[in-house]
Amino acid sequence: MLVNLPGPWNPWLGRLALSEIPYTNPILAPLFVVVVVLVLLMVAGITYYGKWGYLWKEWLTTVDHKKLGIMYIILGLVMLFRGFIDGLMMRTQQAMAVGPHASGMMGAVHGYLTPFHFGQIYSAHGMIMILLAATPLLVGIMNIVIPLQIGARDMAYPYLNALGLWITAAAVVLVMASLFVGDFAHNGWFGYAPIFELAYSPGVGVDYWIWTFQLVALGTTLGSINFIATIVKMRAPGMKWLRLPMFTWASLSANIIALTSFPCLQVAIGLVAADRYLGTHFFTAGFGGNLMLYTNLFWLWGHPEVYFVILPAFGMISEIIPTFSEKPLFGYVTMVLATFAIAGVSWLVWLHHFFTMGMGPYVSTEFSVATMLVGIPTGVKVFNWAFTMYRGRLTYTAAMYWALGALFLLLVGGLTGMMLSIPAINYMVHNSVFVVAHFHMMLLCIVYAIFGSVIYWFPKVFGYTLNEAWGKTMFWLFSAGTALVFIPMFMEGFMGMTRRLDWPFDPHWAPYLDIQMLGILAYVLSILAFVVMLYVSIRDRAQHRAAADAWGTSRSLEWLTASPVPFYNFAVVPQVNARDEAAWRREHGLSAQRASHYDAIHMPNNTGNAIIIGGLTFVLGFALTWRIWWLSLISLLAIIAMMISHSAKGDPGHVIPAEEMERMDREAERAMPRADLPRHSGGVLGGAIAYDSGAAGAGSRNLRGAPDHRP
Repeated sequence: MLVNLPGPWNPWLGRLALSEIPYTNPILAPLFVVVVVLVLLMVAGITYYGKWGYLWKEWLTTVDHKKLGIMYIILGLVMLFRGFIDGLMMRTQQAMAVGPHASGMMGAVHGYLTPFHFGQIYSAHGMIMILLAATPLLVGIMNIVIPLQIGARDMAYPYLNALGLWITAAAVVLVMASLFVGDFAHNGWFGYAPIFELAYSPGVGVDYWIWTFQLVALGTTLGSINFIATIVKMRAPGMKWLRLPMFTWASLSANIIALTSFPCLQVAIGLVAADRYLGTHFFTAGFGGNLMLYTNLFWLWGHPEVYFVILPAFGMISEIIPTFSEKPLFGYVTMVLATFAIAGVSWLVWLHHFFTMGMGPYVSTEFSVATMLVGIPTGVKVFNWAFTMYRGRLTYTAAMYWALGALFLLLVGGLTGMMLSIPAINYMVHNSVFVVAHFHMMLLCIVYAIFGSVIYWFPKVFGYTLNEAWGKTMFWLFSAGTALVFIPMFMEGFMGMTRRLDWPFDPHWAPYLDIQMLGILAYVLSILAFVVMLYVSIRDRAQHRAAADAWGTSRSLEWLTASPVPFYNFAVVPQVNARDEAAWRREHGLSAQRASHYDAIHMPNNTGNAIIIGGLTFVLGFALTWRIWWLSLISLLAIIAMMISHSAKGDPGHVIPAEEMERMDREAERAMPRADLPRHSGGVLGGAIAYDSGAAGAGSRNLRGAPDHRP
């Protein structure tokens, strides 16, 4: 039976009413006007230049993994900016409200944000940064790079890939809608039982939180299935398991975590929805529920999810450092083992999030030891990166700066994590901003790795390099912001400042909060440097065109195809002869080798079904949030009908003839800088095959092999 709701409800609009639109809010009302103006300008520009057809055919309906990856990254960058604005508002509120005599404005007693508004911003910031910024950025980079690194023409399930993107986009639109229609949850990004129950949160904020979580979890789960299938089944001939690049290994382990942990999240959030919508009592102690059941279920997902986002970042570092050290990755096999050791131990540590809940000394000890064990394989990685750089020919490019910055933050975050793994210390600093500073070190390690990877793989996708000077300027400004914000935060934690404070009552915290404002200013300047870097790079792209190997010292398979990568990735499926295939071919004089024989290839067709289903999932989430039951039913039935229709029709794809493949490959060859043109006429050198002429399509496995040349 559906629960009785406080407040009005009608059969057509559910709980939705004009009063739910915050048109009198002094912050949101002007923001809404700005957003509307920007959207209208964007629509007008697209219409003026006649680009609607281009957008629909080339982007909105694409199943090309590279374009989908680019859209994931754009989505993640937009939400990274939104999450940063939330963080800026929290820091400015605390700096303005510190002390008992701080004045207030815009309805707030202290500062400019009321406690309820501050709670919403706090909740949205955490969810956005982890699930709607970091996750799409990482999934986008995995989308672009993994098929190229294993020699595939696309993902195993191109349509599923597009569907995952548009469901994630639906989650983004849903959480953005909460800005202007209704409000968002104020129970923290991870939720507290029983605060999220209907009796304590009667508004729609928690409902927005529920369905945003469910949509992004569904999109990520679909993506994890696709990545695992791609890596297992789509590898080029000769790409044995111990020849996989480290980024691919890290992505495989991360997606195994995602596939097994995100269902735990969906169950936990689903039970919250059952309490709020059906009147059950899973988490209401007075009616036989268990508050800690939710906490356990959530963090059973939550801590493996931390490694879902950190392991791909480790893989990125493992690609950047060897390239700019001009050496193979030190201890490759131990790095693979360390990656899966971290993934395995990630399932054994979730209780360290609530040592203070009183689970007893034996349980606390087990989870304390398990948490410390994570440091062993992580330490293996750190030493291997250091030994890779040792006596290497180091080139300090912007990408290398970001990779080294990530390594430094990993050390800071890891060492403070070891402190928090000790229950006695954890009891003292639990719920303080020391913990906030610790996990921001880990998350910023991911952000540093992402920015380094964007710079590193940008020329492979777009055909020209980003401006090095502005990339380094952004790095130093971003690093200054990181130091100025989080070093004082560690100190505030030792001084007893707790998290989630809309009013920091102790005036002794004021100097540290003021220093953090300088850090926020440095972050703002770093964003401006990022925009300038993009502008200057696009403006000067003709002078910075990239060869197939944009850096000249790259090591993995993606650097053998043209820059920018054509839609078919590889005109002829490459034969892999070594672990670092690009470096191996460079050493053997095969780096510029071109195929002499081409075959017809099969490619998937674009489809509009994925974006339509994505739009319908947003409608479903919005309708469930506002309890508009007729709209929920119609959108759900439409989603099912679209899925059945697509399954019934299938995708026959299209075939590109061999002659057309040869023509496009030769054109890509002529378009590249002169240094990358062919220098060899043969296709075989020393018994090693550069290209396998028997590969007729991306899924072909009837291929002749090459002698085993182990690195």
